Amino acid sequence: MLDYKLRRGLCLLGLSLLLAVTSLTRIASSQDTDKRPPNIVLIVADDLGWGEPGCYGQELIQTPHIDKIASNGIRFTDFYSAQAVCAPSRCSLLSGLHQGHAYIRDNGNPRDRGKPRPEELHFPGQHPIPDETVLVSELLKAGGYATAAIGKWGLGHFGSTGDPNRQGFDLFYGFNCQVHAHNHYPRFLWRNRERELFEGNDRTLHGQVYSQDRFRDVAIEFIDENKDKPFFLYLPFAIPHLSIQVPEESLQKFRGEIVEEEYEHRGYLPHPEPRAGYAAMISHMDRDIGTIIGRLDEHGLTNNTLVIFTSDNGPTYNRLGGSDSRYFKSAGPFRGRKGQLLEGGIRVPLVAQWPGKIEPGQTSDHVSAFWDILPTLCEAAGVESPGNIDGISFLPTLTGGEQTGHEFLYWEFPGYRGQQAVRLGKWKGLRRGLHQKPDTPFSLFDLSADPGESNNVADDHPDVIAKITAICEAEHTSSELFPFAALDK
Repeated sequence: MLDYKLRRGLCLLGLSLLLAVTSLTRIASSQDTDKRPPNIVLIVADDLGWGEPGCYGQELIQTPHIDKIASNGIRFTDFYSAQAVCAPSRCSLLSGLHQGHAYIRDNGNPRDRGKPRPEELHFPGQHPIPDETVLVSELLKAGGYATAAIGKWGLGHFGSTGDPNRQGFDLFYGFNCQVHAHNHYPRFLWRNRERELFEGNDRTLHGQVYSQDRFRDVAIEFIDENKDKPFFLYLPFAIPHLSIQVPEESLQKFRGEIVEEEYEHRGYLPHPEPRAGYAAMISHMDRDIGTIIGRLDEHGLTNNTLVIFTSDNGPTYNRLGGSDSRYFKSAGPFRGRKGQLLEGGIRVPLVAQWPGKIEPGQTSDHVSAFWDILPTLCEAAGVESPGNIDGISFLPTLTGGEQTGHEFLYWEFPGYRGQQAVRLGKWKGLRRGLHQKPDTPFSLFDLSADPGESNNVADDHPDVIAKITAICEAEHTSSELFPFAALDK
C-alpha cells in the first residue's frame, strides 16, 4: 500500500511538473508572439448582404462564427463597400483609393479578346491592376509579413501587371477570373501560376471537390507554415455569389426548415432547393471561418491576430440564379441591391476581433468604407501608409482611441446606367441614369430618419445639395479605362 501511495504521489508530482512546464511554455510562446507585429486575417464574402449574418438580425441563415467575431469584438453599422460590384470594390479595398481615383471602376475583361491566348488560361481574367498602384499586400510584405490571397482575385491574370504574385502575395490560391468563380465545383483552381486539377468536377451543379473547402484547407496550411512569423491572410471567398451550390451535408440542415417556392429561373445554374441551398452556402462558409479561427487558437495566435470579416458589395438582385434577397431580407432595412449605389448595394457588414486590443461586445456607427482598410491594417502592423490614399485608419475605433472621421464618402459607378453618390454626415446624395441623362439632379436622403432612401428631400436643402455637388466635382478624376462622359466635363 505504501509503495502504491508513493508511486501515485510521484506520478501526480510528475504530472504537476509537466503541466507547469507546459503552462510556462505557452506563456513564453504567447509573450514571444505578442512581441511581434500582429497577424492579420481579412475575410471578404462575395455578394453577402448587410442583413445576412445573424449579428445583423438574420433569423433564417445560421452564422454562429461570424456572430462570435462580433461578440468577441466589434460590429460596424455604417460600413460601406467601395463599389456595387466585385472587381472595383476589391481594387479600392487593396489600394486605399475610392472610386473617383481607383484604376478599376467596373467589372470587365481586357480588351484583347481577339488576340490569341494560352490555351491553359481558359478564362480571360479581369482588367489588370497596374504596377504603379500600391496594394496593402505589397506594403505588408515589405514590412516582413508572409502574404497569401485565397479565394477570388479578379484584378488581372498571371503574366499581367495584375498577377497576384506580382502584387505582393507570396501565395495565391483559387479563382483568378471572376467568371471562373461562377461555379463552385470547378475543373481546376490556381496555385500561383499552376493549375490544380479536379477530375471529379465538370462544372455542373455537383462535384467531388467544393472550392470553398479547398480555400479553408489551404488557409489552414498557410497558417501552419507561417505560425512563427507575422502573416497577412486575405480570404476573398466566392460565397455566396451564384451559382447556388453546396455539399449535401450542409444542405440537409436547411432542407425542410426553409419553405421553397416555385419561380422562373434566370441565369446561372438552377438549384432544386434554392432558398435552402443559399442559406446552406453561407452557413458552410461560416463553419469554415470557425475552423480557421480554431487553428489560430491551436497555435496560440488568437491574441495577436486581428480578424476582420466583411463583404464586397450588397446582395444580388432578386431571383437571379435562384437567390431570393427579399425572402431573406438580405439588405436589411435598406433599399437596393448589388449594382446600385443605393444603401442596399453598398452598405455591408463588418465585424472584427483582436483579443486584448478590441473590447468585446461593441457596436460602432463610425462611418467608414473599403478604402479605409489599407491604412487600418498598416497602422495595426506598424507599417507606413502611402500619402496619396483616400482612406483613414479606423484602428482607433477598434482599440478605443481617438478617431478621425471622414468629412464625406464618395462613389461613382460607370456601370448600371451610370451612378454617383456621396455620404455627408447623415445625408446621402444620389444620382442614377447618368448615361441617358447627364444632368440628372441629386436626390437627397436623411439616413438618420430614412435609411430606406424613400423620401427625397433635395428641394428642402439646397445648401446640402451644393456641398455634395462640389464634392463630386472635386473627387472625380477621368479614367481612360472606364470613361464616364457625364462626369468627364
